[in-house]
Amino acid sequence: MSNIAPIQGFVAPGFEGAREAFADNFRREGDYQEVGAALAAYHRGRLVVDLWGGWADAARTRPWTQGTLVNVWSATKGATATALAALVDRGLLRYEYLVASIWPAFGQAGKAATTVGQVMSHQAGLPGFVEPTSIDDQFDFGGCVAKLERQAPAWPAGTQTSYHAMTFGWLAGEIIRRASGRMPGQVLAEEIAGPLGADVFIGLPEALEPRVAQILPPCGQPDPAGFDLPPAAMMALVNPEQDPASPNRRAWRAAQIPAANGQASAMGLARLYAALAGGGVLEGTRILSPTTVARMTAPAADRERRDQFLGFADCWGMGVALNRPGLYGPNPRAFGHSGWGGSFGCADPDAGIAIGYVCNQMGSELVGDPRTGPLCAAVLEAAGR
Repeated sequence: MSNIAPIQGFVAPGFEGAREAFADNFRREGDYQEVGAALAAYHRGRLVVDLWGGWADAARTRPWTQGTLVNVWSATKGATATALAALVDRGLLRYEYLVASIWPAFGQAGKAATTVGQVMSHQAGLPGFVEPTSIDDQFDFGGCVAKLERQAPAWPAGTQTSYHAMTFGWLAGEIIRRASGRMPGQVLAEEIAGPLGADVFIGLPEALEPRVAQILPPCGQPDPAGFDLPPAAMMALVNPEQDPASPNRRAWRAAQIPAANGQASAMGLARLYAALAGGGVLEGTRILSPTTVARMTAPAADRERRDQFLGFADCWGMGVALNRPGLYGPNPRAFGHSGWGGSFGCADPDAGIAIGYVCNQMGSELVGDPRTGPLCAAVLEAAGR
């Protein structure tokens, strides 16, 4: 049996280069050789790429299918940000609100002046936990929220930026819960993913378990001790505890971990970002107003500030990554979110492009997966012709 299952799906005329870029990832040597993956893209609201191939398990016995779901790690944050934006759009929330005005217990320990926008743009000073937090602890949404209520910020909110790798999810998720009375996964399902017909889930229904691909940990993992990071930024790496194999547990997939346990297909991410690229609407279904999309994707902090964890210029909107580092092509107005291991979703509103990509073989880099650039470039080049 061949180690590489045939690539299936279609590309619209002119987008053949996207198929080649996708196939190249299965042919590449080293840590980033694909096992199973899928790529989907929209151009001005029209599906132009829908490809999948490889295997959904390490034993290479389950072929990847069009509907295969996989843990997308921090690409989850883009979905969580969109769910919160829906509450802003419906008048239940504003980015300028003080978090403590809707979540009173958050205001303790020097956090009374923190705004929703500062939480959404990684400026809240809570990049990791002070109290030890294991993998199993993260399945307890309320317990993680309570720890963040008790915790003092590492800096006054709004004065610095450092990626809140995991804590972002419980912070944004509890704001969603307080504003709507619903858990973040429910808001995502009811306000965003359900209306769009997008397979993106936080808290995966058990009935969908057979569709989930096995996550394969990186071939080589970096040692956090080797990172030259400020102490506050290091919190995001070491506490809460992380294990790349955690998504292979049902308890992980069932939990509400709105920063990292999203289960999605490439098509699901592509449909989400196609709606955002279209000013909040796809195929006649509106999830956000153009005004809210513009607010969500506007820079949140001074361009000269640097993210302490990521090392490059502050690149955050309201929960989405702005394209200042150029991960999603040359357009600085592009935006999206990538996840540990390679999965990502992005939109270039000027080109009218939206891309979703998911994979199960995690790469070893925490930032800058080498599969992202060529895939984006191939789709954007075809759209520009």
